[in-house]
Amino acid sequence: MIIVMSTQATQQDVDDVLERMAAEGLKPHISEGEERIVIGVVGHTYAELIDVFSAYNNVENVIPISKPFKQASREFRPIDTVIDVDGVPIGGGQELAVMAGPCAIESEDQLMRTAEVVAQQGARFLRGGAYKPRTSPYGFRGLGEEGLKLHAKARAATGLKVITEVMTPADVPLVAEYADILQIGARNMQNFNLLDEVGKIDKPVMLKRGMSATIEEWLLAAEYILKGGNHRVMLCERGIRTFEHYTRNTMDLSAIPVVKRLSHLPVIADPSHGTGKWHLIEPMAKASVACGADGLIIEVHPSPDHALSDGPQSLTFDNFRKTMEQVRQVGQAVGRKVGQPALAMA
Repeated sequence: MIIVMSTQATQQDVDDVLERMAAEGLKPHISEGEERIVIGVVGHTYAELIDVFSAYNNVENVIPISKPFKQASREFRPIDTVIDVDGVPIGGGQELAVMAGPCAIESEDQLMRTAEVVAQQGARFLRGGAYKPRTSPYGFRGLGEEGLKLHAKARAATGLKVITEVMTPADVPLVAEYADILQIGARNMQNFNLLDEVGKIDKPVMLKRGMSATIEEWLLAAEYILKGGNHRVMLCERGIRTFEHYTRNTMDLSAIPVVKRLSHLPVIADPSHGTGKWHLIEPMAKASVACGADGLIIEVHPSPDHALSDGPQSLTFDNFRKTMEQVRQVGQAVGRKVGQPALAMA
């Protein structure tokens, strides 16, 4: 449930409500708007509590939450969540968060060259897998900790924040040591032990939608992380599996505005995995911005033809530059700021 305080509520009124919540074994999640305070109630509630809290001074309304994903719902938190990643905001209509880089880290030269280019074109985050889940056990599965160290080196050289995937609960502390954002991949969306583990850390988490997951299942997976105490969660639409064979996945653009209506969490779009075709990345990136995405995550490689992972859905440096130019135009049309290329900033 959520407790809406009136505009006349004093700090003492709020404290009285919080004291009763503590006595009931409940935890508060407080949202302070311009006019009023809204308190989300975390824990086991019962119907009688509606009357209990309604009787407190300057409580305007007590609203039960109808959605099964309680903390992820917009009922629980009416205002958009904005995640601060070491000074770079994601969500809430802020600057579009552009995350770009190779699917997998292959070498220092590959990562450093890519990091320099995507930073020059206005990206704020460097993506790249140090640990890679692969359909075939014979595919390249990443450099492991050595890849994480290369991420740290690229961040020091370019100022880009780092996002990379974590695959097992045991790896969470190590990946969190190097990454600014931990990514939960589509195959792990319902790895509940992993979700519990990242719920315990104080690092942003990007949760990708499972390839066969409904929107509700996706939001319930996010609920695991929120319930653990980590409220710095963003969602990523990366395409779902359908009967279509002209694309790798079917990118569900409608999921972006649907989730924005249901939830306060930021939504990132992944046109690379969403389509699996490099020539579809630009149009789907533009469409994602137009329908409300808070960010884009795009695969970029110095030589996609020689990539060890996902070459067909990776942009060359020149194609990434062209895509960013087009995304800026769409961003301007819908009132979204997009990072400018280095030359334009000079």
